[in-house]
Amino acid sequence: MRRIAALLTLLLAPVAAQAADKITFGLDWKAEAEYGGYYQALATGLYQKAGLDVSIRQGGPQVNHPALLLAGRLDFNITSNSFLALNFVKENIPFRTVAAMYQKEPAVLIAHPGQGNDSFAALKGKPIMISGDTRAGWWNFLKAKFGYTDSQIRPYTFNMAPFLADKTAVQQGYLGSEPFSIKEATGIQPVVLLVADAGFQGYSSLFATSDKMIKEKPDLVQRFVDASILGWYSYLNGDPTPGNALILKENPEMTQALIDYGRSALKSNGILTSGDAATLGIGAMTSERWAAFYKDTQAQGIYPPGLDVTKAYTLQFVNKKVGLQP
Repeated sequence: MRRIAALLTLLLAPVAAQAADKITFGLDWKAEAEYGGYYQALATGLYQKAGLDVSIRQGGPQVNHPALLLAGRLDFNITSNSFLALNFVKENIPFRTVAAMYQKEPAVLIAHPGQGNDSFAALKGKPIMISGDTRAGWWNFLKAKFGYTDSQIRPYTFNMAPFLADKTAVQQGYLGSEPFSIKEATGIQPVVLLVADAGFQGYSSLFATSDKMIKEKPDLVQRFVDASILGWYSYLNGDPTPGNALILKENPEMTQALIDYGRSALKSNGILTSGDAATLGIGAMTSERWAAFYKDTQAQGIYPPGLDVTKAYTLQFVNKKVGLQP
């Protein structure tokens, strides 16, 4: 009798909700509008609806998230640009990108107005402050296209003081950040040259994960990519307040004014929604663009001939028009 009662209790008990899949996701910088879609997806429950328990970890100058990704401490990571994805292939590392959130590289060169530095061509031969990562990245594109040389390079320490002190100075920056901060400090709108507008074909802000994750948990990868895409559409086209609140909580150095500026820059320049994303949806990638990027960088001597560029990415999880409105 007791066995029957126990069986009835088991059958009548409510079915426990299936536990959400835990995901640890690393950014390549501190919380700001440039990651608004992910914070929006977290704040509005889009990740939760997809059966995901997502933990977002901020990046920064002292954080080596790529190393944590390779060590298995992160499940996904923002890979800043296509160069890093090709480096996986070059070094025979079993990781690849599964989505390209930015169709345009948002890196910029910034100059003072009225100094004749208002075009990429005009900067040939002039000192430019860039970081070590940039020197190994899109700087090579500028060298090939505009005849820049490494002798122009001056160190960039992510500090605006040298730029503000010298009206002839030119430095790298990020579309949604430094131009705003410089105008706040000086009251003057600086010259802002978007690298993507010069013809740079690399993707930016890509999702990277392991080949093992792709093979063993493709449904989890798809749910994470899709929920992130929906988060971006919500952040860009809807009410960004939930995502912004999380950004401000995570990054005390951030201000609402800078968030608003960054979001506006993303929208007005089509950073996420231009190119193939206009018809295929945010996150879009194509084999043709990857091949063109490799061809250009190989011609510049950055990568060896015969590199299998298809190992840098997979189209399995994108180009599905998720969240794209007619």
